Amino acid sequence: MALWLVIDLESTTEEGGWPVEDMEIIEIGVSLVTRDGAELDRFQRFVRPRQRPLLTLFCRELTHIEQADIDGAAHLDVVWQELERWIEPYHGRLQAWVSWGDYDRQQLVNDWRRLGIDSTLSQLPHINLKQRFAKIRQLEKPVGLNRALELAGTSFFGEQHRALTDARNTAKLLPSVLPSLS
Repeated sequence: MALWLVIDLESTTEEGGWPVEDMEIIEIGVSLVTRDGAELDRFQRFVRPRQRPLLTLFCRELTHIEQADIDGAAHLDVVWQELERWIEPYHGRLQAWVSWGDYDRQQLVNDWRRLGIDSTLSQLPHINLKQRFAKIRQLEKPVGLNRALELAGTSFFGEQHRALTDARNTAKLLPSVLPSLS
């Protein structure tokens, strides 16, 4: 059975946003799904940033992630090893990894390079579901996750801007895009 990893990240930020190179991951959420979007497994971890370990008020309000969650978390290099071990049993069946937009891919590539991480994901194709969804729906421009879910006849479930919740909601859109991935 073919499988896909749907990944979402939450990162340090301030109102108005920071460049990707200045952001650090504070939460990773991964939903392992089948072609029809059915979740088989999931992974979620908080990550303690190194450069800016104190979350801004804006970041805490946006993500609902508490400073204590981050203070008690491991750094990305340790969390990434946990994720790699979690992925290992599925590796032979993984078709690609998916994210809503390109931010998550850019952040991971930057962090892998910065930390010298050789990731399993770098060997898999990445699908920017936001772009693919817009192309399939013949939208003038890509839309946000909530709007895409509405267009697909469903709605967002759970708390927005939490990595696993966002990944699970993104996975709902995978079946509508996969037929175009041949």
